[in-house]
Amino acid sequence: MSFDDAFAARTPKTKALFERAKRTIPGGAGSTARLPRNGWKPYPLFIADGSGSRVTDVDGNTYIDYLLGLGPMILGHRHPVVTNAVVQAVTDLGTCYGLPYELEIEAAEKVVAAVPGVEQVRFTNSGSEAVGTAVRLARATTGRRIIVRFEGHYHGWQDTVYWSNHVDLALAGPADHPRPVAMGPGVPAELEDTLVVLSWNDPESFVKLMDSRGDEIAAVLTEAAVFNTGCILPEPGYLELLRSETRKHGAMLIFDEVITGFRFARGGAQEWFGVTPDLTTFAKGLGGGFPVAAIGGSVDAMRLIAEGVYSHSGTYNANIVQCAAVSATMDVLAEPGLYERQRALGNRLAAGLTEMAAERGLDAYCEGLGTVFQLWFADGPIHNWRDAVAHANEPLFTRWYEEMVVRGVLFHPLQFENLFVSLVHDDRDIDETLEAASDALSVVARTRSAVLRA
Repeated sequence: MSFDDAFAARTPKTKALFERAKRTIPGGAGSTARLPRNGWKPYPLFIADGSGSRVTDVDGNTYIDYLLGLGPMILGHRHPVVTNAVVQAVTDLGTCYGLPYELEIEAAEKVVAAVPGVEQVRFTNSGSEAVGTAVRLARATTGRRIIVRFEGHYHGWQDTVYWSNHVDLALAGPADHPRPVAMGPGVPAELEDTLVVLSWNDPESFVKLMDSRGDEIAAVLTEAAVFNTGCILPEPGYLELLRSETRKHGAMLIFDEVITGFRFARGGAQEWFGVTPDLTTFAKGLGGGFPVAAIGGSVDAMRLIAEGVYSHSGTYNANIVQCAAVSATMDVLAEPGLYERQRALGNRLAAGLTEMAAERGLDAYCEGLGTVFQLWFADGPIHNWRDAVAHANEPLFTRWYEEMVVRGVLFHPLQFENLFVSLVHDDRDIDETLEAASDALSVVARTRSAVLRA
């Protein structure tokens, strides 16, 4: 039986809901990221319930969840502390004043206390909004126009940064000086001249750029560890180089911590790697599953916002639901030993998958930081987007996803995404996942030739 047939046999209600949804929702889902063209074939699951580390679809199938809403469910689904805090705040306070209130201060104070590079913070509504703010603020602060960013990194859908994510290398040109490539129709071509795109983990190309054009550059925008192209960690010294060169040339350093923020350390990637940016953007882990984002930085980096010279506005910014969720999430994340315990769980899972793949003769290995990682089906090391294109075996990864999801383990079906381990997954989840993976990887190994011919 093919995967499509096996999946359809498990999910008749889901299939019917997808057909119904397509009549009123473009494509049948509220985000392009949830559609078949983004890996959810033959159609996305429709979820009925989520609790802790597991979700159940409308057909009654339960899954150990490593998708975690694409990252926000850092505390699993319906964490009681965060859920109760939000319900209580709405009951006691309301939802949105359009004016300041004390809970907003409390939430901001807790974020500032957690993150090394943040002295002040503004809340907003999505990672794309936060990154768009950071980019424009950097230009306003420096009086410069050029933003440096890297192939394979994703910084949201705004026109200013929706470039060179999973880019076609035939359009991007040579690795030592790639050409910016818009990632969809409707992005003004004129914005190409406001960007310089580089290969990541390539110190030589970065220093060469800064030496030749450093006085034109407003900011360098980067994920501190790349979790929008599978999982790619910075080479030793690379983030430090970005920091020293931006300081040397008067440019700002922006860390996009939409994924890395609060994920594997309470202070995010900047705590983990020991490198402090000027500006930081947050979203997915910030509110324990509730929709909230933020931009933070030093007092000096946030100066134009504080003075009102730069208008950072939004009707729903710092609404009561957001701030209650942030405040409660920050409290939960302060539990002693929490990150150490969950990183160890994730590392056990990653080590088990790597060992199983090797035992079955598969070119595959895990890369990540415990609570977020990817099983790369690759025949060589991956340091940046171009390595991923050259070495990653997407058909084998898809086959592994198919075998895992029918065994009750859910993660993103694309090789260039990742697996999230929440801060509430436990040993039972890891044991059951490894048991499923043992069978799934055996099938992948046995059918490898057929998969690669297809």
